[in-house]
Amino acid sequence: MSNLLELSWRLLKGGGRRGLLGSSLMIAAVAVSTALLIFAVVVNFAFDGRAERGAWHNPVPAGNTAGAPAGTARAVEAVRTEFVRGRPVTVVDVAVLVKDVPPPPGLSRLPGPGELVMSPALAALAREPAVGALLPGKVVGTIGDEGLVHPGELVAVAGHAPGDPAVNGEWKGDYRLGVSATKVAGFEGRPTSSANGYRALALLASVFMVVPLLVFGGAAARLTVARRDQRLASLRLVGATPGQVVAMTVAEAFITAFGGAVLGLVLYAVAIPPLSRVEITGGTWFASDMWPGVLPIAAVLVAVPLLVGLSAVVGLRRVVVSPLGVARRETPPAMRFVRVVVMLGTLAVVPTIGLGAGAGTIAVVLALAFLALNLVGPWVVGVIGRVTARTAKGPGRLLAGRRLVDDPRSAWRTVSGVALTGFVAGFIGLLTPSSSLAVKGDVATAWLLQDIRTGTVIVLAVSFLVAIASAGITAASSILDRRQNYALLRLAGTPLEVLDRARRLETLIPLTVMGGGSIATGMFCAAPFARFAMSSTGVLTLLGCVVAGFAGVIGAGALSRPLLRSVTTDPAPRPD
Repeated sequence: MSNLLELSWRLLKGGGRRGLLGSSLMIAAVAVSTALLIFAVVVNFAFDGRAERGAWHNPVPAGNTAGAPAGTARAVEAVRTEFVRGRPVTVVDVAVLVKDVPPPPGLSRLPGPGELVMSPALAALAREPAVGALLPGKVVGTIGDEGLVHPGELVAVAGHAPGDPAVNGEWKGDYRLGVSATKVAGFEGRPTSSANGYRALALLASVFMVVPLLVFGGAAARLTVARRDQRLASLRLVGATPGQVVAMTVAEAFITAFGGAVLGLVLYAVAIPPLSRVEITGGTWFASDMWPGVLPIAAVLVAVPLLVGLSAVVGLRRVVVSPLGVARRETPPAMRFVRVVVMLGTLAVVPTIGLGAGAGTIAVVLALAFLALNLVGPWVVGVIGRVTARTAKGPGRLLAGRRLVDDPRSAWRTVSGVALTGFVAGFIGLLTPSSSLAVKGDVATAWLLQDIRTGTVIVLAVSFLVAIASAGITAASSILDRRQNYALLRLAGTPLEVLDRARRLETLIPLTVMGGGSIATGMFCAAPFARFAMSSTGVLTLLGCVVAGFAGVIGAGALSRPLLRSVTTDPAPRPD
């Protein structure tokens, strides 16, 4: 085993300048995937943390508290929302019924009658007359971070005697802005329905981000695949066993992917400060919200290399079974129509779910739709290639069509990022609410609509970053894979412009078909959950996605044109 690892390391180091470039592309792809995957995981931990820190604002009646005897009441809690300069201030009125009641999170002790404990942000405003009139009393402390939903939250705890009206009456205002006086056994509370709603939205956003990232991470294992397959096929022909080939592939992929995963962790750590400044539910985030802990980070650092290694092994079937065919560069057999059947079967499930489905069910269905779309993509690209080749009226289009037929999986990897992003845009576009749906004076539905739009921008930004990075990296990798073919065609007299045009068409033709199909699929999957017609915001989102997707792929492809020129100037092309 040690000899195989040593040989794998030697082959990895001895690939030459272009072999090193191929490994660098794989490291870059894994780094981007890892950084964004950590962010997608962190989103859920961050919203969970907010929900737990704000739970004490939602009093639970004494008899309903887990572990407390029925009817045990140790304090009275009432919650109301007031406004200062249009900003909501959460006021928690408390009265102690039994001594030594543990205070809420972030408080060293409960305030007595006439005393106040404020959040740092509210304490900074305490000298304003509006705050003084709203919260009369003596400030005796501040609330720590563990008791605040976000750093800028305006919240105060006001102490009262048990007989005060503030802790004895029912809330007479809007139910969304207050909770009547409640006898409680403690201040643990429960996450509010609003907090649980945000957690559900965070789960769906994670699916939108994680599945394309996993697809991209798996595709990273297939970068410069032709070069690696040729090398491994040669080793098979000189006597290497299938087990040895698999072990070498896993070792090479894992070593490279682990380096990329560590780099991705560094990239994410650098991004924490700007991510913490994104405002959701009216506030930014604590830096600790952006760090899920050692175990989740370690799980990602292990899972990403394992995914890359598994994807690399899955692609070894031809090398193990038919090394001579790989060495001769024979066209692999066409993919089967069963891929389309799987896709149609998955989509048939979508209309059976609706608004009553839980977030977990919706997330699973969307994840399956993503994976089915990724499964059927190469098959559709192969069909597009055959049609393109038959209808070609020029050498560039003919070369593009033949390349799509010869290796539809590689072509799909180039456009899959944008295609999957089109699915996200189609789904989100149909569900993006208009600002006119907000109830006048309702600060909470207004925040929700604004947060949905903010979340939409974040999810699409992450998706497009993946798509453009995927297109650029796989385009460069494709050139490295085919450099011998490109160089021979150039020596045979094919103009560089024809080769470059064929390369562009090889991307743009399937992108046009699959991009449109993915958007339509996303809208179809969103239809069961839509309560309203597509808003102007949703239309603009779709149009922006289409323009940005095409521009990003074209730009990413243009960046690799110098590499194409470089590989076609080699007068004596040779394999690694």
